[in-house]
Amino acid sequence: MKIGELAKVTQTQAETIRFYEREGLLTEPPRSNGNYRLYGQEHLERLAFIRHCRSLDMTLDEIRALLLFQDAPRENCHAVNEVLDKRIEHVAQRIRDLKELQRELKSLRQQCDGVAAECGVLDGLKQVNVSKPKGHEVHSVGHRRPPKGTRNPKLAH
Repeated sequence: MKIGELAKVTQTQAETIRFYEREGLLTEPPRSNGNYRLYGQEHLERLAFIRHCRSLDMTLDEIRALLLFQDAPRENCHAVNEVLDKRIEHVAQRIRDLKELQRELKSLRQQCDGVAAECGVLDGLKQVNVSKPKGHEVHSVGHRRPPKGTRNPKLAH
């Protein structure tokens, strides 16, 4: 199948498929006489694997590590658990960060019950809080960006 068909079947943008090829996650497919990429079942299955990993918020490096084990089925796979353990801890930290964000928002929400000129929410948003969780930079007031290298929003899915 051509890239458009693969993109449609997997609900993945063609540019994302090309990106995965450039990153070495997908093998480059053979080309037709007209120079079209021709993808087979192995590409479909591998792309489905990558997409499932991405839906679990795995990084490209984590996916790359898991693919190495998939490509070497006789190897010991204890390192697969290590990849997952690190991902689990990362998710746990994000949950803690989100709970803290929720507490901040709820606290802020309780500060408004009058007119805008006296609004505690608007005043609270003006304040700079320098004690943000480690590894998170302040992107804008009240919005935290994940640590660098943990996610590529353009290619998330």
